[in-house]
Amino acid sequence: MYQINFNNPIHVHFIGIGGISMSGLAQILIEAGFTVSGSDSKKSPLTQHLVSMGAKINYPQMASNINDSIDLVVYTAAIAQDNPEFTAAAEKQIPLMTRADLLGQIMKNYKMPIAISGTHGKTTTTSMVSEVLLAADADPTLSIGGILKSIGGNIRVGRSDYFVTEACEYTNSFLSFFPRISIILNIEEDHMDFFKDIDDIRHSFKRFAKILPDDGFLIINSGIDHVEQLVEGLDCKVITFGADPAADYSFTDAVYDELGRASYTLVKKGQKCSTVKLGVVGEHNILNSLSVIALMDILGFDSDIVHNALSTFAGTDRRFELKGEVAGIKILDDYAHHPTEITATLNAAANYPHKTLWCVFQPHTYTRTKAFLKEFSQALSLADKVVLTDIYAAREKNTIGISSIDLLHELEKTGTECYYFQSFDEIENFLLKNCINGDLLITMGAGDVVKIGESLLGI
Repeated sequence: MYQINFNNPIHVHFIGIGGISMSGLAQILIEAGFTVSGSDSKKSPLTQHLVSMGAKINYPQMASNINDSIDLVVYTAAIAQDNPEFTAAAEKQIPLMTRADLLGQIMKNYKMPIAISGTHGKTTTTSMVSEVLLAADADPTLSIGGILKSIGGNIRVGRSDYFVTEACEYTNSFLSFFPRISIILNIEEDHMDFFKDIDDIRHSFKRFAKILPDDGFLIINSGIDHVEQLVEGLDCKVITFGADPAADYSFTDAVYDELGRASYTLVKKGQKCSTVKLGVVGEHNILNSLSVIALMDILGFDSDIVHNALSTFAGTDRRFELKGEVAGIKILDDYAHHPTEITATLNAAANYPHKTLWCVFQPHTYTRTKAFLKEFSQALSLADKVVLTDIYAAREKNTIGISSIDLLHELEKTGTECYYFQSFDEIENFLLKNCINGDLLITMGAGDVVKIGESLLGI
């Protein structure tokens, strides 16, 4: 594999540079003195920011964007090998590297690379870790899968030994990483367009854990099914967290304030320690915060700094994010697109003041919708009223004959009041007529459903 030498910056071209992860890696290279170019389908705030830093970006992707000055081309799993730029680079015999391989090589330049993995909660937990390190003046380099308001984006380039990144299992990209400390938040079925079954997914996470060096640490949720199989034979130190009192880090006495924000008593190795107050909602975030506390204990940070940072962390964009209020209706947005995530979000919303809980849900990908049709209906039934959009295709084509109408029929079987509309305009008009003062409206999904709430708010 081509090896980047950070002492000898080169010209790197990114196919699809506007993606949140690709743009972050591009920024890291720019700040390290590399020449960066790229392409994307259209301009965005992320691409405009890179241009302001000196990147040259072309729209759209074309073979002519690949010239002889380019030393390396970086691409994501979403780029097909018949992509014109991919083909042009191969014909010119320019080295090609995946986004994951580049991220792995960047990690090698830091003494304390930290990778945060799991089917759910990666972005929130990475953001929690980031806020604590920033509060401790640790000057970390951060690569986050969402926008963190305190750094004004998804990337921060620091000067210390700390490098923090999300580690996604899709296409086994996290197997290209080189962490010293890893967190595994949870393991469930997802990305079934790539994985065969849950055993295949567990096998990938096991391989991910084995990457850790002998002096490394694995922080893992004790509630994962057969967790002992995942940690068996590892040479690194294993630390557990979870709802089980037998975990190294657990909790008790959880309560929620008037906005659904959690407080709990921290328990370390069976001993009650202190009260932890969170600025985010839901029991799932209690578990996320336990993994962060375990990590900070390994790194040796003062517990007061950790606790204070967790209490002021208010989340990232599109994670139970309060977008605003109109006519007495509070509008939130959430990225949840898996049944477990939907359940966590709607359970958290139950502790948030409201009369009627509305959920506008946009299913994400055809394969995921078909694989979890019944699970989606059960999770969404936690809302009082559900409005469905068409399925957001993302990288897929509908070759399996699934639609939001199928999900509507499943929801009707649960007795949930539910509706389906083809267009966002129809949904907005329906909500304007039917939501009333005191209702809580959540737009939910990994696509562009956020636009509905923003349109209602006039933003």
